[in-house]
Amino acid sequence: MDITNRTVFIAGATSGIGLELARRFAAAGSSVVVGGRRADLLDRLAAEGFGTVPIDVTDQDSVGRARDTILRSHPGLDTIVTMSGIMIPEDLRDPAHFGVAQQTIDTNLLGTIRVIDAFTPHLVGRGAGTIITVTSGIGFLPFPVMPTYAASKAGVHAYSEALRAQLDGTGVEVSELVPPAVATTPEQAQLNPRALDLAEFATEVMDLLQTNPTPHEILVKGVLMHRWAERDGTYADLVAQRSQALAMLPSRQ
Repeated sequence: MDITNRTVFIAGATSGIGLELARRFAAAGSSVVVGGRRADLLDRLAAEGFGTVPIDVTDQDSVGRARDTILRSHPGLDTIVTMSGIMIPEDLRDPAHFGVAQQTIDTNLLGTIRVIDAFTPHLVGRGAGTIITVTSGIGFLPFPVMPTYAASKAGVHAYSEALRAQLDGTGVEVSELVPPAVATTPEQAQLNPRALDLAEFATEVMDLLQTNPTPHEILVKGVLMHRWAERDGTYADLVAQRSQALAMLPSRQ
């Protein structure tokens, strides 16, 4: 993938990994449109030189408006990144968790599908382009404190595989970015010393994207233990280790 002359839309890039990738694409020479819900952050990024568009991936009409706005200003759009996502703990012993589960699926899985559906006809029509979905190491090695997050990301992985098969022959490639824990703020780095540094993670991602052909899965070194846990026979032990965090839930205290 040539990252120096793309026209990229990243849904959910007003902070964190999405914003860092937006800056990396722009620094490489690509034109980048950032989508998000917060008008104040979008205004700040517009002042930084990015194209911006408001979008709520849980709202079909909002996604459609964003698509129309982007294609009017950037008709050569060739790359979509579905970055939007939420990550919320759930206590499955408390039926009240269902609201979080519903919100998580609507944002992480259905939100991804909404964005892909909105732009696929454009990409297929131009006969070339890239869709980058974003899953998580947790989609392959669950973190029991966040069960629906894990389920949603496993769902995006399966959807990405099916999308790639269905778009075969159209000129549109599908890559899946699989982040491990990444420290996007100093506070997160303190809470999880094992989390990858954001800048180092982004550098590795951009290097992998430039591999020819573009990998079906963008796997930085730090996520390999998650991605291949079942194959390597470490899955049960790692899930047991991660289950220790369940002690933080209210019903366990």
